Amino acid sequence: MVEAQISRHFDMLACMVTRLPVVQCCAPLGGEALTDDEAAQIEQVFKALADRHRVKILNRLLAAGGQAVCVCDFEDLLGLKQPTVSYHLKQLLTAGIVTREKRGSYAYFSLAHEALERVRELLAPPVVAAAA
Repeated sequence: MVEAQISRHFDMLACMVTRLPVVQCCAPLGGEALTDDEAAQIEQVFKALADRHRVKILNRLLAAGGQAVCVCDFEDLLGLKQPTVSYHLKQLLTAGIVTREKRGSYAYFSLAHEALERVRELLAPPVVAAAA
């Protein structure tokens, strides 16, 4: 008896279902695929930026308008001790996001614009040619 009721419900639902046309699942990608080396480089950049302290460092460097920033300025900004700030800056340096310049006993950091430009190119939507 229960099976008959379930069968009747399925029959009623089948009548209510509207058949839709089949849509192709995936459209072809517009841009070239990344090589393994390019993907690894971008992965390193994203890993370096996957920390709030390093994002704040990046933000400070962007606000500096191209000027180098002393490592000591990041200590106050982040509320961290010098060894921890140096660790975060080393991660950004290794990823190629910042450059380091020694001035006397202090290190100054600035953005490596080519790394950020590469990330921007990767994330930009592809340009679609207008239909004729």
